[in-house]
Amino acid sequence: MAQIQIKLVKSVIDRPERQKRTVKALGLGKIGSTKEVEYTPQVAGMIAAVQHLLEVTAL
Repeated sequence: MAQIQIKLVKSVIDRPERQKRTVKALGLGKIGSTKEVEYTPQVAGMIAAVQHLLEVTAL
């Protein structure tokens, strides 16, 4: 599968607990943190759930 880079660009403050946990499960903490992950169906679903907080770049 392809690698993608995800970056947290908006805060998780005042977001539902489920979205906070999804961002943490993706390996992101503070605003501006980035992570390279393998693009799998599971990761795609997690990204879709919090896409308004993330910036996604294909590598």
